[in-house]
Amino acid sequence: MAAVFSPRANVIVAVAMLGAVGAVVGLCLWWFAWPRSDYVRHVGWAIQQPVPFSHQHHVAGLGIDCRFCHSSVERSAQASLPPTFTCMTCHSRIWTNAALLAPVRDSLTEDRPIAWARVTDVPDYVYFNHSIHVSKGVGCGSCHGNVARMPLTFKAKTLTMQFCLDCHRNPGPNLRPLAHVYDMDWHPDHATPSPADLMRAYHIGGRNLTECSLCHR
Repeated sequence: MAAVFSPRANVIVAVAMLGAVGAVVGLCLWWFAWPRSDYVRHVGWAIQQPVPFSHQHHVAGLGIDCRFCHSSVERSAQASLPPTFTCMTCHSRIWTNAALLAPVRDSLTEDRPIAWARVTDVPDYVYFNHSIHVSKGVGCGSCHGNVARMPLTFKAKTLTMQFCLDCHRNPGPNLRPLAHVYDMDWHPDHATPSPADLMRAYHIGGRNLTECSLCHR
């Protein structure tokens, strides 16, 4: 009696089964990896703003200190955004009629704040205090990247819970002398204290660090 299925049919069934298994595995991997991708988290995306403010021009080019605009970063949970009159400190004298800065002039004239779009947003249940981090020697670039080299500001780090916990479990590599907290181009050299010395100087570690690691494993 002739065979019901030809050898070719066996090959087709085997390929179909392998394809089905591959599709299921691929779907599972996509389901796991896609939400964790930089694309979904918008890492590296320049956010459209009412005014295309360039940190590269103002910080790296003109040497303006972070605290000139983010004035509450050393004493508050929020770093703050500059009020319009801070911008007009300079732009009432330079680029006074630039069309690009019309929203800034209108904001001052109408006494209406500029609605900047948030770049490094975190969930509402997350409490982050800028002042305690900068006072303990955590540089702005550790979370925000080298903002001084950004023509348009973008999210440079994932800012996930894992990102935070990795630092809290081993904060030493992210610490620097206080004099260099706002220096985006700073790199440690032979004169820089070791991470262990910086942790001791800032009184980091002990009970609080241990409890953080135990609770968030």
